[in-house]
Order: sequence, then C-alpha cells, then structure tokens
Amino acid sequence: MKRILIANRGEIARRIITTCKQLEIETVAVYSEADSELPYVKEADDAICIGKGPVKDSYLNMEKIIEVATNYNVEAIHPGYGLLSENGDFVKRIEQAGITFIGPNADILTLMGDKISARRAMVEAGVPVVPGSDGGVTSVSEAIQVAKEIGYPVMLKASGGGGGIGMVLCKNEQELSTSFSKIQSRAKAYFNSESVFLEKFIPNARHIEVQIFGDQNGNVIHLYERNCSVQRRNQKVIEETHSPNLSEQTREKLYEAAKRAAKAVSYTNAGTVEFIVDEAENIYFLEMNTRLQVEHPVTERICGIDLVEWQIKIAKGLEIPLQQESIKSFGHAIEFRVYAENPNNFYPSPGKISTLNWGNQTNIRIDSGYEQGNTVTPFYDPLIAKVIVHEENREQCLQVARSFFKETKISGIQTNIPLFLHILENPDFKRGSYSTNLLKQMVTN
Repeated sequence: MKRILIANRGEIARRIITTCKQLEIETVAVYSEADSELPYVKEADDAICIGKGPVKDSYLNMEKIIEVATNYNVEAIHPGYGLLSENGDFVKRIEQAGITFIGPNADILTLMGDKISARRAMVEAGVPVVPGSDGGVTSVSEAIQVAKEIGYPVMLKASGGGGGIGMVLCKNEQELSTSFSKIQSRAKAYFNSESVFLEKFIPNARHIEVQIFGDQNGNVIHLYERNCSVQRRNQKVIEETHSPNLSEQTREKLYEAAKRAAKAVSYTNAGTVEFIVDEAENIYFLEMNTRLQVEHPVTERICGIDLVEWQIKIAKGLEIPLQQESIKSFGHAIEFRVYAENPNNFYPSPGKISTLNWGNQTNIRIDSGYEQGNTVTPFYDPLIAKVIVHEENREQCLQVARSFFKETKISGIQTNIPLFLHILENPDFKRGSYSTNLLKQMVTN
C-alpha cells in the first residue's frame, strides 16, 4: 500500500496524512473550492479540487472521488469520519474499482448503519438494548401506541443516521405527534430514508463507548472505554478515558458486550460500540460507529497506539498487532472539541481566524484543521481543532486544561472555549459524576 486517497477534509485528513508520512505512504487529498487554503491540502503529496463548497458538490460526490483515485493510481481510500465513511454504496463502488477501503466491508456498514437492523442483530447476539419499537414505525398512531407500551419520555430516531440531526426527545403524546413528520422529513433529507423508530429515553444516563478492532481472521479486541456524556444538541463536546466513577464490574461488562457485538457481525477494522449507562449502571447498546471516531486520540494517548496505522495494517489483511492481554493503559486523557460557534447558543460562527495562539502545549496534543488566516466557511461542521490533554490522573488533566484554555487566544470568530472554562469549574464535572444532562443543568442553573 504505497498511495492512499483521503476522502475527507480538515483535521482528520491532516491526522491521516501524519501517519501515512511516518509509514512512507504517499497521500492524495481531495478538496472543495472553499477548502483550497486549508493546511491538509498543502501537506498531502497530491491535492485535487473536486467541486464547489457544498458537500453534495464535493465531498459526497462518490463518482468524482473514485475517478481521482483511479487517475492517481491509489491502492486504498481512507474515509475519515462523517461524510461517506459509513456509506455501503460508496464501499461497493470502491471495491468494484479494485481499490481497498480502509474500514469494514459494505455488508457490515449496511447492517450496522441502519439502526433498526443493528438493534435486531444485537438482540440476537445477547447484547442488552434500550427498550423500543420492534422495527420501524410508519405512522403517528403506531408511534403513539409504542410509546404507551414503553412509557414516556421517548427518543424518536432516524434509522439511517446518528448525532443530533436525526433524533428528538418527546416527553408526551403531543410532542411525539408534532415531531413525527419533521423527523421523517429530516431523515429523508440527511440520510435518504424516511425510516424512524422509537426508544425509551433513559434519564440521567452516561454515554459511554468502547473502542474495538477486528481483523480478517476473526480476532476482536477492545481498547478500553470513553465517556462522551458532555453533549450539546446530542453531539459530543468533551470526551475522556477512563470513564470516572464507573465500577470495574460495569467496565468489564461494557468490554465484553462490545466484543460480543463485534464478533456477532464478523467486524473488521476500527469501530466503536456505544452504550447508555443508567444510574444503576445497567448498560444498553445504543449504536455501532463503523469508522474511526472523532475522539480516537484519547485512546491513542492512554494506550500509546496509532489507531490509523492499525487501520491500514488490518486493511492490508494483517492481524491485529497486539493481543488483548498485551494492551495496557497509562494515565488519563481528555479531549475538548474546539468549535467556531457561539458558546451560549451553540450557533456556528464562520469567518476568518485573525488570531490563533494556543496556550502552553506541554503534554497536550492539538489536532487542528485550521491555521491563523484560514477561513471557517458555513458549508461544514465548524470544528476547528481537538485539544487532547494527557496526564497521570484526571485532576492533573483538569488543571492543565484550565491553564491551557486561559492562555489560548483566538479572534475573528467566536469559539466554545469560554464554555470549556465554565465546565472545568462545574462541581459535578470536577467530581466526574455527570450525565448527558450536564450542559442542560448548567444552562438552567
């Protein structure tokens, strides 16, 4: 594998280029007209413009991306995360072109990409799932009947996609009736499917995920868990490992359930099994992300492992580099997602980054998609960078993070750094006893 095309942009494209350079693998970047000045475009060995700013005209254009891959004689395509990373049709087209996809095969993506089929597969595998509808719901009346059976509040979710875009919390029948057609329309627009389903909403829950890897020989291992409970609009803002205030018994249950889930679908390459953990530490399968996660660096830091390198090796047909008993962790790591957004209402704040001066960077990793002078456009997710703090323990991480963000100076755009400083002083967060309600409670108080 001497040349890889990166079907993504920004910080994750830059991240993949870093590993490829270390492995002496050439990289081909694709970019939109709006991204022409971003660092990853200059850092790749080759960079090709594939269209205008909107994603449908560029990063979602499968035909153009595969055309570039063919013309530049790449052996493999790395999808990063988001965009086409979990699109089974894209993988099939890549394979038809005789190119290796760095990730699971199309059948796994199709199975686990649809949340209804994923739920059924997990039930069959004996993995606990959140109580919900047995399949999709096609009408408001059917949704209301299911909600009566499992009890309010419920989450109405798009089957074909994740994140805050494809879900809404309904506390009663009126909210469910009002939201049903809206979520169907949103699901059709974003995920090309109107299919929706219902799940019981678990209050005061923690969102905890397990990093897994599988190879083509049937080996499956875990690389510990990450707590992703600090969220706004159902999207993660801060992630950490290990998860604080979690019993070792529950931790082991999560690892075993994640490995069971992966083995049940013959999973290959990097993946993440996401769980909801309630106040009594009961665990429930939420979904499987069939790709590299945004928050993968915290796992890399505590394990000392390059997960992108592992992805490439497994895509080449090699076995997982380490056995489970050889994987050790050290210290604590926390990732902060720095967004160009209003820290109060979370609205995007596009514009030119006039000043970008990060704080003291001792023991801090910064995965940034932008540099000073670059422009954050309104076409994409406004993630500027990921700041990863790694220390011997959690208290040291919090202390270092406070100093770092107080010293950081960014102008020209708004960022959520003031929110981080607020969270770092929150008593529940400092104790590690927080749930997915943390930001809502902070706003209320």
